[in-house]
Amino acid sequence: MKTLYIVRHAKSSWEYEGIEDIDRPLKKRGVKDAYLMSKLLEEEIIRPDVFLSSSANRALHTSVIFCNHFKYPLSNLKINKSLYSFSDGYLIKIIKALDDGFDSAIIFSHNHGINDFVNSYGNKFIQNVPTCGIVGIQFDIKHWKGIKKGKTILTKFPSQYKSNY
Repeated sequence: MKTLYIVRHAKSSWEYEGIEDIDRPLKKRGVKDAYLMSKLLEEEIIRPDVFLSSSANRALHTSVIFCNHFKYPLSNLKINKSLYSFSDGYLIKIIKALDDGFDSAIIFSHNHGINDFVNSYGNKFIQNVPTCGIVGIQFDIKHWKGIKKGKTILTKFPSQYKSNY
């Protein structure tokens, strides 16, 4: 059995002119959402075996906040430039390449691939995974490379918890 948690990076800022997309930072709301969602997730699940993040600033910042809540060593956070790619299939390639010694993983990435992945590999249709949204999918497999349709076991979106602000 393998479990995967996918987190879309928290809300980022568009206010800086001339900044490359990969360097866009989180907005204050994004930071607040990341703290809220990481706390909620940390209270509900066992810490994933491995944390992977896109190299984009907004995804990295989101992943660092989650690492801190889960007491996951930042030195073990795996940064993968391919998770920033918006080409088809990047996410599934990375998942299939995960070490089979990891029974669970959490990946911080971007909208394009996340929506496609959760709807192709989960059993619950999700119109749109919002910023800092989390989707957990469990797979009845022994090897990541054998990934197939799984069961959506968790969906958490910041809008569900706005009263917690």
